[in-house]
Amino acid sequence: MPMLKPKPKPCPEIERRFVATPSARIHIAMAGEGEPLLLLHQTPRSWDEYRDVLPLLGRHYRAIAMDTVGFGDSQALPAGQDSIESWAACAFELLDALGLPQAALVGHHTGSAIAIEMAAARPERIPALVLSAPPYVDAARRAKYADKAVIDEVAQGADGAHLLELWRMRQPFYPAGDIALLERFVVDALKAGRLAAEGHRVVNRYVMEARLPLLGCPTLVIAPTADPHAYPVAGKVADAIAGASLVELTGGMVPLPDQMPEAFTDAVLAFLERRPPFRS
Repeated sequence: MPMLKPKPKPCPEIERRFVATPSARIHIAMAGEGEPLLLLHQTPRSWDEYRDVLPLLGRHYRAIAMDTVGFGDSQALPAGQDSIESWAACAFELLDALGLPQAALVGHHTGSAIAIEMAAARPERIPALVLSAPPYVDAARRAKYADKAVIDEVAQGADGAHLLELWRMRQPFYPAGDIALLERFVVDALKAGRLAAEGHRVVNRYVMEARLPLLGCPTLVIAPTADPHAYPVAGKVADAIAGASLVELTGGMVPLPDQMPEAFTDAVLAFLERRPPFRS
């Protein structure tokens, strides 16, 4: 008689709450128990980017998706204080408030840049790193985009035309006809306000090339093949990190975690399951 495969664990429910930290009041969503994973989203999204991923990861880990300061429902830093370094410092404050000496990181786009800074700044606290669609920011990119307009930069108007402009800017990078994903993006972009555009400038100012060689923990780079921004530089990011591995997700686009939650989760789990346990 053939052996039956065990049934998968049921998905845990998502719990949401606010956490007070020295710099800001931070909103988080959590699912599951066990070793902690901190999930970091792209600009101008929120924890909602991982809404479908959280319960899947929560079957195996304590998955925590935070709203980066100034995004979603998290309190913003004072104007002029936004940087990848300050956002990473706030994420460490969150881990401190949750009593977590260590946490693996999963970042997507801007979230990957924050994860890189965290792993470079406090390597003893980051035992594993997943960089999904990471940017590659070097002197050439900083110079190229220093004075250019960025995506999600629209002028507000009383007629609401800026809402349609936001939609149309993002539409080429989303699956054709997927209205729900674009609606989720627009909601987050409106909540982010000025940071919807400024978040991209923050990434473009980051001196990433000096930080990548400092990463020493096991690292996975996920390359969504239909992401025109991240896919061309994924190999460059992986090559700059000693021992990093790279996996391609065919058909993955800019909204990869909420576009392909099962494939995204499978890639993260397959990587983490090959790594030794870490302190929680």
